[in-house]
Amino acid sequence: MPPEKVIKRRPKVSTYNDIDLTRWKDYPEIETGSLWLFERRDRTETHVGDYHGNFIPQIPQQLLKRFTRQGDVVVDLFLGMGTTLIECRRLGRHGIGVELLDHVAEAARERIEATANPHRVETQVLVGDSGAPGSAERVRNHLAALGKEHADLVVLHPPYGDIISFSKGERPEDLSNVASDGEFVERFRPVLRRAYELLAPDRFMALVIGDKYAQGSWVPLGFMGMQAAMDEGFRLKSIIVKDINGNEKGKGKNANLWRYRALAQGYYLFKHEYVFLFQKPDR
Repeated sequence: MPPEKVIKRRPKVSTYNDIDLTRWKDYPEIETGSLWLFERRDRTETHVGDYHGNFIPQIPQQLLKRFTRQGDVVVDLFLGMGTTLIECRRLGRHGIGVELLDHVAEAARERIEATANPHRVETQVLVGDSGAPGSAERVRNHLAALGKEHADLVVLHPPYGDIISFSKGERPEDLSNVASDGEFVERFRPVLRRAYELLAPDRFMALVIGDKYAQGSWVPLGFMGMQAAMDEGFRLKSIIVKDINGNEKGKGKNANLWRYRALAQGYYLFKHEYVFLFQKPDR
């Protein structure tokens, strides 16, 4: 009898990632729910977590695996200490980051360059104001050098208003130096505009942001940023709540003090931040 013919199933892949949908059960590490619970910060490779305001590496890990393919280009307009570009190197995506402060950009560049680059991708750290047209033009130049007109994913992780002053009031273009929440939103709009212009149609933008308290009231800064992004033309795809309980620095007496204050003053302690996921319309 002739040997039985073996029919190989061709991989079925998404437009946005390298996931083989014929083996969709083989990706347990990829989140599909709107609540992200991570026990601890990933500190492997060159991730340290020593810079105020850094998001945990698991956020760009999830975003890159879900919404990019190897060889795609990711743009981070609030680079900070380079977490997104470190993950770009690890996962085989080209990365371009913009950071306002020179000393932070230099430290990020060193940390990124110290990361293994097995896929030989390009990573660029630019110093500049993310809302300025000139910064966007420099990003476009680097995109062109990679043979691209647009980015395949844009990541935004702005300051959460005036909670932490990253430039100690010395840089007026620093969004952490705003005088009001309304001013924060209005000065954030140009960054959203640059993000929209840089992103390829039908691709995704992630806004990572949290809320804050001011004068005894909860300020929904995240939803204010969400609405501003929608005003600029982005289509909201998902609202993800990320637990930050496992990454708290406050322990022992300090944690007890905050718990006492919450009970005494009638508020709740922040245990989460948001990952708003948007898509640029394909038109």
